[in-house]
Amino acid sequence: MHTILIANPKGGSGKTTLSTNVAGYLASSGRAAVMCDLDRQKSATEWLGLRPAELPLIRALDTREDGELKSGRNSDWLVIDSPAGLHGKNLAHALKPSRRVLVPLQPSLFDMAATRDFLALLAEEKAVRKEKTLVGIVGMRVDARTRAAATLEAFLGQFDLPVLAFLRDTVVYANAAFNGMSIFDLPRHVGERDVEQWQPIVEWIDATGKHD
Repeated sequence: MHTILIANPKGGSGKTTLSTNVAGYLASSGRAAVMCDLDRQKSATEWLGLRPAELPLIRALDTREDGELKSGRNSDWLVIDSPAGLHGKNLAHALKPSRRVLVPLQPSLFDMAATRDFLALLAEEKAVRKEKTLVGIVGMRVDARTRAAATLEAFLGQFDLPVLAFLRDTVVYANAAFNGMSIFDLPRHVGERDVEQWQPIVEWIDATGKHD
């Protein structure tokens, strides 16, 4: 199973938006997509419940009572939507099956401050240092014309971790989510600009299957 962990200990960083759209991309590209919703709010689970039956299937994966992830087929792609406050043993447990980690980050002082230690911690993980687990950062709700965007870019420059993309601040994501959809399920004229911004992310995801 190819496992992609979406993680940031800061609440409201965009984890579920990123998770559902990663799963949406995988399903739309013909892969067996599975979501594990570890967030207490269960927003990803609610999104799956809204998903129209005619769209590419995304299965839900629960956890065992002891916290272990149930195993899936070797061909499955598992996307883990992690909870806020992820650290310590829970972080180690979530990282263990993951070969790719996506860290969403918004261009605000509070988000950057809350994420600084987490990024440093990830960079020191043995699997990350040995490149067995790869980490990618995604800027969420970023307006490239603002000072906040420039500050975020400068902040990320201090870490030896790739910044895959800056995704714009748009209602397209929220409108899609209300209907159980990702941007990859939208008509081309609605989601084209956002799908284009996702190209570095999907290339990073596609490389996962080639090397795992």
